[in-house]
Amino acid sequence: MAGNSGDTARSVLGRALAVLGSFSDERPEQTLGMIAAATGLPSATAHRLVAELVEWGALERPARGRYRIGIRLWQLGALAPVARDLRDTALPFLQDLVAVTGQIVHLVVLDGYEALFVERLTGHAAVRVRSRVGRALPLHASGPGKVLLAHALAAFVDEVLTQGLPRLATGTITDPGRLTEALAGIRRSGFCLSRDEMTDGASSVAAPITGPSGDVVASLSVVVPSSTENLQLLVPAVRVTAAGVSRALHPRSPLGERRP
Repeated sequence: MAGNSGDTARSVLGRALAVLGSFSDERPEQTLGMIAAATGLPSATAHRLVAELVEWGALERPARGRYRIGIRLWQLGALAPVARDLRDTALPFLQDLVAVTGQIVHLVVLDGYEALFVERLTGHAAVRVRSRVGRALPLHASGPGKVLLAHALAAFVDEVLTQGLPRLATGTITDPGRLTEALAGIRRSGFCLSRDEMTDGASSVAAPITGPSGDVVASLSVVVPSSTENLQLLVPAVRVTAAGVSRALHPRSPLGERRP
């Protein structure tokens, strides 16, 4: 009986997660019918789960018959160490970089096979980008994503290559051989220059952030218009900022052990 009860509990949890997982950047708001179609759940089951998720705060109703992710999930997500402690440590450095460059600055971490943007600060310059806080994008299609991929295990890189390299913009590298060469160049130089890879009209300079063990735990980047001729001029500021965040993480890091 206990075994059956456990199976049922997991099944209910799985269905609830499927409901939440049906929301995306392309589908930020859905009707009950859309949720049922996306999850394959019977309408009655979807209705019951959605009602419970609304009551708990995981979903909310912006209008009659429509649903979106609720603020309680954001509150829980903010408790994750990578979103809270890493961001809090990096924020003063990112703010300085924005002040110096006047451009968009990103803080990015690895999330499965994607690059997760955990912070985005905007300067006075306006560049259109796909990124926003909480959004995950393919690793191969951005400067900070390629930095993370360049320092990942070889087996992980092989898996990313096997899954395919979709094109997001005109400069996205979609050839496995070219990407492998680019990753090797990033490891040699310690930074990444990216042009029109994530968004047409936007280029970036990115560098790795290391934790106490020396492993790369995040990356940061500055985004500038692709009309910027010499991206190399931004490399020193980006690398110094990344090094500053890395040093700040070393004495007491949520991503590693406290030093004696």
